[in-house]
Amino acid sequence: MAVPEIIPIAHEPDYRTATIGRYADGQFLASITYAFPQGYTIGDGWEEHKRLYAVLHRFDHEGRHLDSDIGYAGTYAEQQQHPAGDGSVMARAEARMAALLDGLPEREYGDIAIRPFRLTVDGVLFGLVVEHHDRENGDGDGEDDDGEGEDDWAELHPDQLGFYAPWDGLYDT
Repeated sequence: MAVPEIIPIAHEPDYRTATIGRYADGQFLASITYAFPQGYTIGDGWEEHKRLYAVLHRFDHEGRHLDSDIGYAGTYAEQQQHPAGDGSVMARAEARMAALLDGLPEREYGDIAIRPFRLTVDGVLFGLVVEHHDRENGDGDGEDDDGEGEDDWAELHPDQLGFYAPWDGLYDT
């Protein structure tokens, strides 16, 4: 089944899609998420490369991406050095997220439906990106001759939430 032009995302309070919904100018999707830069291979010192971001994506009423506010809060290494208190990396991300959400007039949490989009900040991919399974069967014709190819999906980056048919807004991690 093909990926739809507009992808529903279900609001799940107290879980990974708790901070999505609608506001006066459209829809929003917000999260606090760790991410590595694209292409980074984990090795010694990985803690310095794993970054925490407070993210707010805004969309119009038809689900078209308008803009994003992506704030870097610090590294995983910094969070491990100072895990508690107002100065911790997580506390900084949470404070930034609260301020971003407070800036949305008439904010209501709930289901949204948005179009795929992508942007790169600090070498990190952010967005709802359509992903394609490799259907090549090895015979060189570029086709999956047995007809058993897997459906394509949409992946929320860097949150690692995958959306699939039946396109009901639920996701896999």
